[in-house]
Amino acid sequence: MSEFSLEIGTDGIAIVKWDLPNKTLNVLTLKGIEELENIVDELLSTKKVKGVVITSGKKDFAAGMDLNVLADLQANTMNQKNEKIFEFIIRVHKLLRKIEHGGMNEKTKKNGIPFVWANPGLSAGIGTEIGLACHHRIVAKGNRSKVGLPEILVGLFPGAGGATRVSRMVGLMASAPILMEGKMFSPKDAKNAGLIDEITSSDDLIDSAKNWIISATDEVMIKPWDKKGYKMPGGSPYHPNGFMTFVGASAMISSRTRNVYPAAKYLLSAIYEGALTDFDTALRIEARWFTKILTEKSTSNMIRTLFINKNAIEKGLRRPKKNQENKLENIGVVGAGMMGAGITHSAALNGINVTLIDRDLESVNLGISKISQILETGVKRGKLSGEKKQEILNRINPSTNYSDLCKTDLVIEAVFENPEIKNVVLREISNHTDEKTIIASNTSTLPITDLANSIPNQENFLGIHFFSPVHKMNLVEIIKGKMTSESAIALAFDFVRQIRKTPIIVNDARNFYANRCIIPYINEGMIMVKEGVPAQVIENAALQLGMPLGPLQLIDEVSIELAISIAHQTKKALGNDLEDNGIGNVLSLMEKNKRFGRKVGAGFYEYNERGKRVCLWQDLKTHFPHRKDQPNFSEVKSRLALIQCLEAVRALESKVLVDIREGDLGAILGWGCMPWAGGPFSWMDLKGSQWIAKKCEQLSNKYGTRFQAGDLLQNLAKSNETFYEKYATTLK
Repeated sequence: MSEFSLEIGTDGIAIVKWDLPNKTLNVLTLKGIEELENIVDELLSTKKVKGVVITSGKKDFAAGMDLNVLADLQANTMNQKNEKIFEFIIRVHKLLRKIEHGGMNEKTKKNGIPFVWANPGLSAGIGTEIGLACHHRIVAKGNRSKVGLPEILVGLFPGAGGATRVSRMVGLMASAPILMEGKMFSPKDAKNAGLIDEITSSDDLIDSAKNWIISATDEVMIKPWDKKGYKMPGGSPYHPNGFMTFVGASAMISSRTRNVYPAAKYLLSAIYEGALTDFDTALRIEARWFTKILTEKSTSNMIRTLFINKNAIEKGLRRPKKNQENKLENIGVVGAGMMGAGITHSAALNGINVTLIDRDLESVNLGISKISQILETGVKRGKLSGEKKQEILNRINPSTNYSDLCKTDLVIEAVFENPEIKNVVLREISNHTDEKTIIASNTSTLPITDLANSIPNQENFLGIHFFSPVHKMNLVEIIKGKMTSESAIALAFDFVRQIRKTPIIVNDARNFYANRCIIPYINEGMIMVKEGVPAQVIENAALQLGMPLGPLQLIDEVSIELAISIAHQTKKALGNDLEDNGIGNVLSLMEKNKRFGRKVGAGFYEYNERGKRVCLWQDLKTHFPHRKDQPNFSEVKSRLALIQCLEAVRALESKVLVDIREGDLGAILGWGCMPWAGGPFSWMDLKGSQWIAKKCEQLSNKYGTRFQAGDLLQNLAKSNETFYEKYATTLK
C-alpha cells in the first residue's frame, strides 16, 4: 500500500496526500521518501500542473521521521565512515530543495510550480521541515493543532534543513525556542514565530491552499535566501549584532545543557558555520553535523530508550499476553489529597468516571478544588475549553460512603504513607466492593505483599505507583505482589495506558524500583553534606551529570517530612540490618529547624514568599563545616551517578526489575536519570563494565559497602560485556 497518493484535479492543482497505512500518525519511512521523490519528480515534469498542495489523509500531518530508520542507519553504518548516513541526509535535502525551487528556471527564478503545505493538525520534526520547504504554509485551527521541531528532546536536532531554514527565516535569537528548546506551538504562536503563514478552519484548509496557488506570483515563490543580497535577520556571525547573539547563544547552551547534551552544541555549530556560506553549502554543513550527532553513542542510546523501547513498552512488551484488553468506565479513588486528586484528574480527563472518597466532604471538595485549578490552567493556556473543563469535573462523584464503590472496575487507595492507615482503608474497600474488583495501593515504598494481608482476594490486589505531580509525571509503576494475578496486572496496564501514561511492571520489594534508586541518590547528597562537602558542589556535580535536580533540591521538592517518615518506616522494618550512614543527623537537623522543604518555604534551600528558590541554606555549613581536604569534583560526580546505577543493578539481580529497557525508561521518566545517556544501564554501557567495576572498587574501599559491585556486574566486567549485549537474547 502506498504512503503518499497523488490526485490532479481539473483545475490543474495536484493534491499530495500523506496517509501511512495502519498507523494513527504519519512518520516518514524509507519507502515514503522514495514515493515522495517520485511524485515530486512527476509533478515537476508535468506541464499541466499549476500548483501542489501537500496535506494529510489523517487528522494530523506527521509525527516526524520514523526513528527506526535512524536507528537502523546508526546500527548498520558505524563501520562505513558515516558515508551512508550523510548520503541519506543529503538525499532528503535534495528532495526538499526540489520542492523549494518548484522547478523554476535557475537563472530567471520564474515559471515554477508553487507548493502549499496544508496541515490539518499536529506536525513535528520532518513533517514541519517539509512544510518549511513549501512556499506557503497553512494550519487548521483547533486544540489538537501544533507545529514544532522537537528533535532536540530526543538528543537530535532538525537535520532535514530545519536548522538552516528556521535560523535564516527569523534569525538565531528568534529561532532559539523553536530549535533549541523543541517547543510545540499553537497555530497562533506558530504564526507569530514565523513558522506558518496562515490559519484557517479544517473545512477550508484545501480551498485556502488552492486560492493561494491561484494568486501566487513568481516573486512569492523565491525564498529570501535565494534572493540576491539576502542578509540573515539579527545579523550574521561577523555582524556586530550577530556576533553578540552567537556568543550569547553559546553561553546559554552551555548553561542549560551543562555540556552533557551534544545535540544543542552541534546545532549551534551547524547554524554558525552555515551562516558564513550560501544556502546549499549550509545544508551540507547541517548534514555533516547531523551525521556527527547520529554517530554519537549517547544519541543512539537516547533514541533506543526514549523512542524504540518506550514504544515497545507502551504497546505491551511486558503486558500478560493471554488476557483480554480492558476499557475501564468506572473507578474509585480513596484519598483526596495531592496524589488522589492527581489520579482522579488523570482518569476523568481521559473519559473515566471516578468516585472520589475521603473521610469528609470538606476533604473531598478540597481535592476537587485542586483538580479544578489544574483544569483552569489548561483553559487559560488554550488547551481545553470551559465546557470541556466542566465535562471533566462532571465525571467525578464526590463521596464519603465506601458503598459507592460497588460498581467500580478498579479502586485505588491513595491515603497517607502509613501501613496502619492503609490497612484500615483497604479492609473498608474490600468490604464494599465485588470480589472481582481490582484493588490497588498507590504506595511509593511499602511492600505490596504485606499490604495484601488486608484483602481477602489477594489475587486482585497490586500496587499502582504514580509519581508526583501526577498530572505532569508520565511514569507509573505497576507492582506485582506475591499473589497478584496476571489478569490484575493486565487490567492495571490497560488503565495506565487509557490515561495516557507509561507503565513499567516490577516485582514487589520495599521501595520497588524507582524509589529504590532515588533514595540512595538523595541519601548520598546528604552523606556528603555531613562529610563536609559544600552543598553547591554536590548540586552542581549532579547537574553536570545531566540530572534535572541535585539531590538536595530533589528532597526539598519531594518533602523532607516525607523523607523523615520513610526513614522511620524503613528503620522500623529493617532494624539493625539498616546501614548507619549518618543521614539521620542531617534529617534530625532539618526536623529540629522545621525545614521540611519547598512546601513550607524552608529546606536545604531558601525560598521567597512566592515559593521560588533563592539560594542554599547558609547555616548548613555552620552545622556541617566544610572539610579541608575536599574530594575531587569527578569523584563527587561518580558517587552520585554510581549510587543510583548500582541500585538499579541490584534491582535487576533481585528480579524486582525484570527488563533493563524498563529500567532505563523508568529511570528517565521517574527521576530524570541521565537522559542524555539513555538511562542508568545505558550509561554504564557507555562507560564500560570494566571501568564501572574498577570505580566501584575504589569508592567502596574509601566510602563503604554501598559502592560494592555485585556478582552480576563483576561477571560483566570479567567478560567485558555490556548490559545490552548480555541480555540481548532476552530483550528481543
